[in-house]
Amino acid sequence: MDKTELRMGIDLGGTKIEGIVLDAAGVELCRERSATPQGDYAATLDAVVALVSALESSVGEGCSVGIGLPGSISRATGLVKNSNSVCLNGQPLHRELGARLGRPLRFANDADCFALSEAVDGAGRDAAVVFGVIIGTGTGGGIVINGQLLTGPNGISGEWGHNPLPWPQPEELPGADCYCGLQGCIETWLSGPALARDHRQAYAGSLDARTIIQAAEHGDEQACQTLKRYANRMARALASVINVIDPDVIVLGGGLSNCKRLYNAVMSQWDAYVFSDRVDTRLLCAQHGDASGVRGAAWLWPLQ
Repeated sequence: MDKTELRMGIDLGGTKIEGIVLDAAGVELCRERSATPQGDYAATLDAVVALVSALESSVGEGCSVGIGLPGSISRATGLVKNSNSVCLNGQPLHRELGARLGRPLRFANDADCFALSEAVDGAGRDAAVVFGVIIGTGTGGGIVINGQLLTGPNGISGEWGHNPLPWPQPEELPGADCYCGLQGCIETWLSGPALARDHRQAYAGSLDARTIIQAAEHGDEQACQTLKRYANRMARALASVINVIDPDVIVLGGGLSNCKRLYNAVMSQWDAYVFSDRVDTRLLCAQHGDASGVRGAAWLWPLQ
């Protein structure tokens, strides 16, 4: 493609498709979004192509295009796998979109895009090693080293959510069933639905994660105890990450990252599990919030 200093990011989500254009300094020039055609692969392709065209019309020139998706491109088949937008699974998305747009594209998992965004110009800027974590309806992660996204030969770097919860307590065994086919995965303990399930099992009722956090902020003792258990589990889960990759910064994103009491509660406990006499890793909230995914997709391309 022609030389360009404009990067476009597309966040292909389950309910919306968002696009952004950044200049060479990372300044947002324009942003648009449209609804994701539910269950319709062909219409989804059309929607992405239309969004790219609209954004390029807004800035008046062509852009490099990176795309974040809730899943990944299989290195074995070249097809989409593990997407909760199930109409994408088994489809040659990268080939068909590349042909439609007439240029090479770069794809990454949405959690990887989140991590890249926060490492480049977010909460983890200037850090050598950043581990980005999304804690929401699921639990994803990504690793960025010296500004470069780490993908790995299997394309699963950062997938901490599908490791078992470390140092489990007797009452935590064997753990809930995970959609991946195993039991006791970190995702089954630290996702938003997992927090709600833990509270329901302990105290009955049917509060969702956001309501539990709000109740704790107002002093509800049961909600406070649920978040206390949650923070200890997160401390153990993140300690295992620190023991393996020793990141400078861990950045939290997703709905549960807005729970302010979580940060000190986790950092005050992870020392007991980290194999070091002192833990200098910082636990921070995402700077770009919900925009991190689409910004990270744009950062998949270097300057041309």
